Parts: sequence; structure tokens; C-alpha cells
Amino acid sequence: MLTLFAYVGAALAEIAGCFAFWAWLRLDKSAWWLAPGMASLALFAYLLTLVDSEAAGRTYAAYGGVYIVAAVLWLWTVEGHRPDRWDMTGSLVCLIGAGIILWGQRAA
Repeated sequence: MLTLFAYVGAALAEIAGCFAFWAWLRLDKSAWWLAPGMASLALFAYLLTLVDSEAAGRTYAAYGGVYIVAAVLWLWTVEGHRPDRWDMTGSLVCLIGAGIILWGQRAA
């Protein structure tokens, strides 16, 4: 359960942090957007350390699938662009891949 919390929280924190920079540079928002953006990115990094895994690379690789799904949800809920069937299909493939990476049987 902690892994799910860490991945979902990390995804929200990363997207929010990156969007703050996007808003500043692409949407002409104030530079004040950068402070919460940096705090959000620091929270993202911290949350990934909570995942129970012996290898950081495996944690990050599995997180990639969760991030993609979260980004598509952000596209829809925050930016107002409804995902199409390719967005949804790609997200499902990524989640399956993340599951294989995270929970696949390892040689002893």
C-alpha cells in the first residue's frame, strides 16, 4: 500500500512541479510559480525513496508507467483535453510494463 501511495503522490508532485515551470516559461506566469514548483519536485524525489525496492533504477522504471497515466489524467482534468483511445491504450501498456518491472519474479 505504501508503494501505491508513494507512486501516486510522486506523480502528482512531479507533474505539479513541472507544470509550474511550464506555466512560468510557456504561459507567461510570474516567476513566483517556481518556488512551489521546486518544493513539489523535492517532494516527488522524497516520495520515490519510500518505495520498497533494492534498486533505485527499478523503482524509477516502474514509476514511469504510473507517471504516464498521471500525465494523461492531468491532460484531461487540468488542461481540459480529453484523452483519446491511443492515450488510454498507451497508458494501459505502460501500467502493465510497470507491474512487470516491479513485481516480476527475479532469479534467486
